Formats: sequence, C-alpha cells, structure tokens
Amino acid sequence: MDVVPAKDTAGCAARFAPERPGGAMIAAHVAQAGVGRFRVDRLDAPQVVLAELPGNAALRGDPACLPPDALDGCAGFVAAPAEFLPVLRAADPGVAAWDRLVFELPADVGVPGSDAVLLGAADAPAIAAFEADGAWIHETWGSPAALAASGLARGVFVDGRLVSIAATFYLGTRYEELGVVTDSAHRRRGHSSAAAAALIADIRARGRVPVWSTSPDNASSLAVAHRLGFRPSGTGVLYALRVPIPVSS
Repeated sequence: MDVVPAKDTAGCAARFAPERPGGAMIAAHVAQAGVGRFRVDRLDAPQVVLAELPGNAALRGDPACLPPDALDGCAGFVAAPAEFLPVLRAADPGVAAWDRLVFELPADVGVPGSDAVLLGAADAPAIAAFEADGAWIHETWGSPAALAASGLARGVFVDGRLVSIAATFYLGTRYEELGVVTDSAHRRRGHSSAAAAALIADIRARGRVPVWSTSPDNASSLAVAHRLGFRPSGTGVLYALRVPIPVSS
C-alpha cells in the first residue's frame, strides 16, 4: 500500500467522517496530531484507507481492495466495520472482538477543581519511568517525550513522583478522548479523577467535547467515568489483531 503524504492526510481523515468517539477517532488523531500515517491501495482515487498509530489502526472503504499483505506486521487494536472481519481473520485467524462502551461528558456537567499539573517536555523522564502496565498512555503519541511535548496531559505527583496521568489518547476536531493511568500503589485515592478533571477543563477550554471509552468489564474505569459525570453515548468494538485482549484488574 502507498503511504499518503502528510499534506494529503485531511482527505484521508474525511473518509472516516463523521467523527465519532471511540476507535473511529484513530484517523482524526493521525491527521490532527501528526503521529502515525495513512496508507491507501492507490494514491489516485483510493478505494480503501488504513489509518495507523502505534498499536492502533482503523479501516474504511472496500475490503476487497485491501492488498493481501497490507496487514503484515500489523499488531494492535483495529477499528473497522464488520465487513472487514474476513480480511482481518485472513491476516490473523485468532483475531478477537473487544467490546467497548463509549461515554460523553455533557456540557452542563461541572467537574471539580483539581491541582493536577500540566505536563511538559521536562516531564518526559517521569512518564517514561511509569510502571509498565501504564505505558499504553503514550502509545498513540509514539513516545513518552512526544506525549510530554504535546501539552495535552495532566499529572498528579506525590512526594515528587508522578503517580497518575490523564492524557488525550485520541485528538479529534470535535472530540478528545481521555486516557487515564494511575500507579498501582496509589489507586483508589482519587488521583485518576483529579488528573482527569484537570484535563477535562483543558479540553473544554480548547472548544472540544471530552469523551471516554472502556471495556464493559473495566470496573475501575467505569467508576471514574461515572464519578466525573460522563453519560453513555454508544457502544463499539475493536478487533484485537495479533495481540491479546487486556484483562481488567
């Protein structure tokens, strides 16, 4: 497949319109954040578009036009219409569906004040040193340094140590989807809610709508979303391609 030049990414993102919360925002993030890439079956009038981020991908178009080797080496969570399932199974017979719940924060829902700090470039080492099971928080930015430099993350520090991070996991034009991680030794102390509340204020100040997605079995994530006032707005599915579906703790 051909890699689309950076100057043409907006046209590819338009193939995924309208922008919706959840995995469909992968394409918007590629276009807005400048991370990842778009690939197409042909540059002139493409029939199928693949948006790729580290560990995440999305597909739109005609599955029959996807080259047989297009997904070689691709591993992660794929957002795609159900008609792409046969080609995903051809690439990985063990591909599995990961159900998602999607939430939106209504404009009239207030969030508590928070002293979570805006993370910057100097905080890249602290993000990189976060415990391994929280490394996914910077996955869609490509690196801890890229997330730190984005200006789209808030953090809670305890005794000089970064213990909770809320970050824009997907950056869209209308929505920003939050991702939140908290160090295992500091959970159930309100740090996730504090970091997320500060980020929500930032998102609203940017004129976008805060959204949240998680799996039905992730009780901790669901509890934070509920605590902050998020309301259900839909469901979705991601296909786990060559990776296991995460087990919620």
